[in-house]
Amino acid sequence: MTLALVTGASSGLGAEFADQLAARGHDVVLVARSEGRLEEVADRVRVRHGVRAYVLPQDLAEPDAARRVAEGLAARGLSVDLLVNNAGFGTCGRFEEIDPSRDHDEMMVNVVALVDLTHALIPGMLERGSGAVLNVGSTAGYQPGPYFAVYSATKVFVLNFSLALRQEYRGRGIKVTALCPGPVETGFFDAIGTRKAAVAGSFTTSEPVVRAALRALDRDRAYVTPGLGNALGAHLTPRRPRTLVAAMAKRVTRKVLEPETGRERVAA
Repeated sequence: MTLALVTGASSGLGAEFADQLAARGHDVVLVARSEGRLEEVADRVRVRHGVRAYVLPQDLAEPDAARRVAEGLAARGLSVDLLVNNAGFGTCGRFEEIDPSRDHDEMMVNVVALVDLTHALIPGMLERGSGAVLNVGSTAGYQPGPYFAVYSATKVFVLNFSLALRQEYRGRGIKVTALCPGPVETGFFDAIGTRKAAVAGSFTTSEPVVRAALRALDRDRAYVTPGLGNALGAHLTPRRPRTLVAAMAKRVTRKVLEPETGRERVAA
């Protein structure tokens, strides 16, 4: 039985990854800040699927987060076969009005922890001759995102990092896939503060997104953008000239600066 580690596993896509991986027979290690919510997810997958579920509470914004997670794994004698770098959050609005500490933590979670955990776990996979990494990006990673400057940049990083690693480990027993979903009905939009952050694409739920991601990993695909509309939008958007693409994106993303209506506040 293989072991999968899922970050951001206390809710949303992370909890769904835990459930679907457990349904496939994987034991799971669940990582997030909230120990209580992690225990709830762990209990649920144990009862539903009869697998082992381990809880490692950790704030991934902390500089030594990956080291602490690795130490927790070592203390339990656990070797990870599949790393799901799912944890992440976003910020939006005028750059100068966003709390710098919030943007800093966003980069620590979305980029630094993702890279550090991959560094920590890839060597063991290489020694065993097999393994996989699934990194959660976003359709925001396909182009610059004015008013989402830091968030979209972190997701550009996730996609390019994943594509590069995939080439490095082809033929060496390790799969690397990037998941780039559009808007998903999770707590992401509560945390970012507005549903207007879903600037393009239609909302979907976690279940089909995770199902598509795991199917793509099974097939050793480089990346996947679930949903026909999201995929078309991602792949039909021009890539150059970059300054024009950024200006076009601004016409779409600037709606996050508009006041929310009462209906939107209730929906959020």
